Amino acid sequence: MAWMQVDFYSGVLGLTCTMNVIVPQKPADGNGDPSDIAWPVLYLLHGGSDNHANWLLHTSVVRYALRRNLAVVMPATQYSFYSDQKYGYDWFRFIADELPAIVRQLFRVSGRREDTFAAGLSMGGYGAFKLGIVHPDRYAAVASLSGSLDQRDRLTDRPAISNAVMLRMARHTFGSVGEYERSVNDLAWMLERRLAEGAALPRFYQACGTLDHNYEINAAFSRRFGGRIDLTVVESPGRGHDWAYWDEQIERVIDWLPLREP
Repeated sequence: MAWMQVDFYSGVLGLTCTMNVIVPQKPADGNGDPSDIAWPVLYLLHGGSDNHANWLLHTSVVRYALRRNLAVVMPATQYSFYSDQKYGYDWFRFIADELPAIVRQLFRVSGRREDTFAAGLSMGGYGAFKLGIVHPDRYAAVASLSGSLDQRDRLTDRPAISNAVMLRMARHTFGSVGEYERSVNDLAWMLERRLAEGAALPRFYQACGTLDHNYEINAAFSRRFGGRIDLTVVESPGRGHDWAYWDEQIERVIDWLPLREP
């Protein structure tokens, strides 16, 4: 497994961006020509107050990915909510369209749907589910850990999950509740549309602790869509919004991914 930090230019954002990338170096049995292999890839998204380094700093994701021969891409996306912002940058277009093209240009990773996955924590859980719902033809599986799956409460300043920074950034990104609802940013509404269309959806993994401030919105999502989509739900009694939990869960997510043999 090789690890590197990559600085690159984004034409969508007009910014120099950063990502951490871990990639396998050879087939699992040590034989064959590695240049013939296009590795499966997980886009692993950070939370609102984090950056590209936090998954490496706080979890053993390198070790978990190594045993599955999985490439992992961890981009820095600021407090973007993985959305095209009302006042700001087109972060969703960057993460959904431009970044995968750049990754495939620089690294030997697969572009096939069955080899492409997304996961994230908190804000990144919202981003991962958004990728799978908006572009179901691109992702075989997506996972949300303690995901901020509904932004209405942030836009209306519910104290349990909002602070001044979150409130300001939510409004900067989505505008008002009325602008958010029934838009591409409204995950439940988008998923209902995909179901009505009969879209081939990815597999979903949703984990949240019962003491997490995002627990109620996660419970609402699983109640609404459980049995209607391929949804694995992990409710963890007594667990909160912390790295010990996310380290446990990202290991489970990587083991859950429907990876093909190299």
